[in-house]
Amino acid sequence: MIEINPEGVKEADIVVAIPSYNEADSISFPVTQADKGLVKYFSDKKSVIINCDNNSPDNTKDVFLNTPTQVPKIYISTPPGIKGKGNNFRNLFKKVLELKAKAIVVVDADLKSITPEWIKHLGEPLFNGFSYVAPLYVRHKYDGTITNGIAYPLTRALYGRRIRQPIGGDFGFNGKLARIYLESNLWDEYIANFGIDIWMTTLAICNRVRVCQSFMGKPKIHRVKDPGADLGPMFRQVIGTIFKMMSYFDSFWLKMKYSRPTAIFGFGLGETEMPPEIKVDTERLRNKFHDGFDTYRDVWEQILSKDVYRKLLEIKDLKEEHFNFPVDLWARLLFDIAVSYRDAIVDRDLMMESLIPLYFGKTLSFVKKTASMSIAQAEGVIEDECMVFETTKPYLVKRWKASESISSAQAQRA
Repeated sequence: MIEINPEGVKEADIVVAIPSYNEADSISFPVTQADKGLVKYFSDKKSVIINCDNNSPDNTKDVFLNTPTQVPKIYISTPPGIKGKGNNFRNLFKKVLELKAKAIVVVDADLKSITPEWIKHLGEPLFNGFSYVAPLYVRHKYDGTITNGIAYPLTRALYGRRIRQPIGGDFGFNGKLARIYLESNLWDEYIANFGIDIWMTTLAICNRVRVCQSFMGKPKIHRVKDPGADLGPMFRQVIGTIFKMMSYFDSFWLKMKYSRPTAIFGFGLGETEMPPEIKVDTERLRNKFHDGFDTYRDVWEQILSKDVYRKLLEIKDLKEEHFNFPVDLWARLLFDIAVSYRDAIVDRDLMMESLIPLYFGKTLSFVKKTASMSIAQAEGVIEDECMVFETTKPYLVKRWKASESISSAQAQRA
């Protein structure tokens, strides 16, 4: 680990961490806001701002260190050639344990809407008995479609906790949880990259630490993309991590029948400020969904149950104005893939790639359904969809156990 610690900080009560790679053009703003938040709300605590970087070639380090702050700063980085958000966090876990920090607040480096209050909202619960703090903010109905369509409903149905932003990017955790993270033997290439956020949330739930959500007071405004744009490795890493952790924690989630609300720290969702509009290219979503049948039909036939595969072929042929991807079908489809992922029915990376056009089809269905709705109304639709995931969970449990029995019987015969 590369480290620059200009003020020789040896101990801290609270740390604000900003993970980065090539964020020279944006990092100064969250650093300034973090500094103001620490000075205003945590003046009685020893504090430090840490940039955990991937040795960015664009001068992120100098911009960070040269941003004027009252609070001391530390720059840490992975060695040249080692990238990945999760690897940044690995360095962070080590450093905060070394500093004996009690509270760690993490904020994204590309945030444009962060205020000093965000530091208060994510940090304060950690001094009030909570170990993990997830963010709660107003987002545009088409921002965070991976969260809305997969990460939130799956995490909620599996682990029984309603954490609205399980991969929010801005959160808090305490020193005890930092040690659990550092000592976990569940680590791979996905988690070393974009799988880190969902890994942290899931570990917090499954270690039964006290979890809360904290309302940020302003919408999340950052670099947003059309949900139909190229997803890159992020999709594969996040969803692959969810599926991988299902095997690791199945003794936990197989017993979980229903979800329960998670405490909300701070004030409620009464904020009227709206996030910026996100335009969705529905034509692109439709085309990518249909193109998936040419590329991945054989894969889907192998990894989906006969009934789910047959229904998928039916919705493919629906006319544009009638197109709808039913939520119970989507839930069963994801549950099928989870079982196939565990059993490595086909190459797992290929499985994740084959899920992308299906996700585009589900996103298209959500966009059509909510086109004339307000953000609050669309939020209601997401909550309803989560309930469908919960009521469909017995299908997963049955398939998971049946497939496990077949595997063990085959192993005994071998």
